[in-house]
Order: sequence, then structure tokens, then C-alpha cells
Amino acid sequence: MTSDPGPGSNGFPLPPSYGPPSYGGTPYGPPTPAPYGQPPGYVPSPYGHAQYVQPNMLAAAADRERTIDVLKAAFGEGRLSKEEFDSRSARVLAARTYADLAAVVNDLPAGPAGPVGPVMPYHPYYPQVAPLPPTNGLALGSMICGIAEIFTLGLAAIPAVILGHLARSQIRQTGERGDGMAVAGLVLGYLAIAGWALVILLVTARTGNAGPAGP
Repeated sequence: MTSDPGPGSNGFPLPPSYGPPSYGGTPYGPPTPAPYGQPPGYVPSPYGHAQYVQPNMLAAAADRERTIDVLKAAFGEGRLSKEEFDSRSARVLAARTYADLAAVVNDLPAGPAGPVGPVMPYHPYYPQVAPLPPTNGLALGSMICGIAEIFTLGLAAIPAVILGHLARSQIRQTGERGDGMAVAGLVLGYLAIAGWALVILLVTARTGNAGPAGP
């Protein structure tokens, strides 16, 4: 009398089983995994995204298959009736986004692609620009006096030089702007002073060369 061969002993593969996978550990107590676990080849989110997926992201065929696996496991455990299983399977096949898939299995322990994260609001980035230091008032006054020499015949040259030196001294201490203005006032002031000195020398030389008038 021969005994019947066991399943798979004659070389034929065993039929696929859609029952729930082995849980391992306490089924529901955190931090143990969810009762359904994850099917083989399961990835947390598509295309290398982070753990959470955007609800409006389009779902792939593999995501629908994983959702069907969750429904099959729930049906095998008696969580879903035949009518509920058929109805939800039809909704999975018609789902377009991850939000649609999550709505089908949101009352079951595990979903197709992990939890669906909330949509992060868009916050435009406005870089903060450091405020510019103020302009030194003495530097501005030095440049104005240097320009005013044209209209005052050089009388504003001395104030331009004095204000220019004071402004540069303050700028080195306070870090204010206006060093270029102070330099411009100094250049114009010294040019005017040099021009007046040249005029005085020429007049003096002419006067000395003329000498006293003859008898």
C-alpha cells in the first residue's frame, strides 16, 4: 500500500496562498510591525522618495497590486466580507492616486505604500539682505564743498579738506559708507589750494621782477 505524496513532493509547485503573512512577535503592540506586514519586494514609497508619499501622486500598477494583497489578507482573516472585498477591489482598480488607495484601506492595519503624508505648504524663500551702513555726513559735506569750489573761486577748498580728513577718521571707526566721497572732497580741495598757491607765487614773482619804477 503506497501513501499519497505530500503537496509539492511530485515536483509540482504548491498553489499560491493569499492568506496573511507571518506576523512575528506581538501582532498589535508597538513597536512591532503592523499585523499584515508587507508583501515581498515592498518598498516604502515609489521611485526612492521619502517615507511619506504625496496624496496627489499618481499610483502605479504595482501599488494597486500591493493594495489588493492587503485586501486579500484582510478577507482571509475575516475582516472583510465577500461583498466588501469585491467592492474595495473594484475601487482599487479604478484608483488613480495614493489618496484613492489609502481611502480603500484606511481602516485596515497596513496600506500599500505606508502612511500618506500631509501636503506640505509652500513657503517662498526670501533671502534676508543685511542692511547697508549709513553714509557719513562729513564725507558728503566734503564732496559738496569740493564741488562748490567752482562757484566760490576756491574759497570752499579748506572746508573740503578739513571735512574730508574728519570723515575718513570716522569711517575707519564706525564702518560707515562715504570713503569715496571723502577722498573726492580731499582731491578737489587740495587741487584748489594748489591752484591758489600757484597763482600767489606767480603774482609774487611778477611783482618782484618788475622792481621799483625809475626816476
